[in-house]
Amino acid sequence: MPIAYHITHPQVQIDPAIPVPDWGLSDVGRARAYAMLGQPWIGSIRQAVSSGERKAIETAEVLGRHLDLAVQVRERMHENGRSATGFLPPPEFEAVADQFFANPHESIRGWERAIDAQQRIAGEVEAVLEAGGTGDIAFVGHGGVGTLLLLALSGKQISRDRDQPPGGGNYFAFDIAARRVLHGWRPIDMLEQS
Repeated sequence: MPIAYHITHPQVQIDPAIPVPDWGLSDVGRARAYAMLGQPWIGSIRQAVSSGERKAIETAEVLGRHLDLAVQVRERMHENGRSATGFLPPPEFEAVADQFFANPHESIRGWERAIDAQQRIAGEVEAVLEAGGTGDIAFVGHGGVGTLLLLALSGKQISRDRDQPPGGGNYFAFDIAARRVLHGWRPIDMLEQS
């Protein structure tokens, strides 16, 4: 049973002077990306697909180098579009993110609507899956669109109830053939739960 893993980048180096898509991994995030390589499920991955944002590419490259895989970059796998606000301090960001998930058919402060972000990420993942391939696939991206993908695969309404735990660096898995979620969010750097 081929499995797809949606992996979110771990902690980033926050710099309000740099556009968010250009942020790279912090030292903690980089260490967690390398710790991910010890997970028992990593060795089965035969394809690595990344968002075009720097933090996702850096995470995918750690995986790709370890598995000797070229990383396929898909620009449209980016995080929900929020360039209208740029960097927001964490408390304000969380409040706007709450509104984003609670009002999926509305643009909150100029952000991409949640419903549109969900359709975009689901479409990108589906395009990769339809192209075929053998073995497991890692999609490396972001928590917001990852949560929207998890909800779509679960047949659930958009809400923040299934958002990834704080800090990033989590993954969920789904059966490729059945498009069925096998488990929800788990940390990338802790041994898989039984």
